[in-house]
Amino acid sequence: MYMPSHFAEERIEVLHALIQAHSLAALVSLQDGELEANHIPFIVSPPTADAPYGVLRGHVARNNLAWQSAGKGQDALLIFQGPQAYISPRWYEEKKRSGEVVPTYNYAVVHAHGPMRVVDDRQEFLQLLSDLSDYFEHKFDSPWKVSDAPAEFIDRIMDLIVGIEIPIRRISGKWKTSQNKSTQDRVNMVDGLREINDTSPQALANIMEQQLFETDEESK
Repeated sequence: MYMPSHFAEERIEVLHALIQAHSLAALVSLQDGELEANHIPFIVSPPTADAPYGVLRGHVARNNLAWQSAGKGQDALLIFQGPQAYISPRWYEEKKRSGEVVPTYNYAVVHAHGPMRVVDDRQEFLQLLSDLSDYFEHKFDSPWKVSDAPAEFIDRIMDLIVGIEIPIRRISGKWKTSQNKSTQDRVNMVDGLREINDTSPQALANIMEQQLFETDEESK
């Protein structure tokens, strides 16, 4: 991924937070010499001594070829797309002076690389499925649990899917949020994004506002 230094985000807690908020990954793997992309939700485990960048865990359909690259010594690439939005030239101060401005597009994204492992152990796989459902259900007042379904039904479902784990070997974050622009331009962008009635521009405005706050704190 092209990475100007001013757009690089390296804090693991920030990268994990984006993964947690935007769990659907584009899982890119090599199948028979060709790149294959699948869209799979993942949860991320905290860093440990054995996995300093954390572990990504999910499952795929057994008929999905993605899991068959496991154990072949090659890394998969997982792309987690965070907030993104169009940035209008109207928000640049230079527009008032010379008009020499053009639009751009801002976004936050995480790329994670690592080898894929199939979760073979039946109890470990069941725990993985429970962890996945617990994570995505926790926001509901009465969360559904795997144990709510008949055990024999879950057993049949497990025959149709494959659990996978990906210890992250390399991770990078790109926060293209106009860090190379003036403070006033960035303030204008945040105000402009706030006027857009859509969740992604609003979330991007939150990120940019937090960065402005951090920059202000560092300057004190």
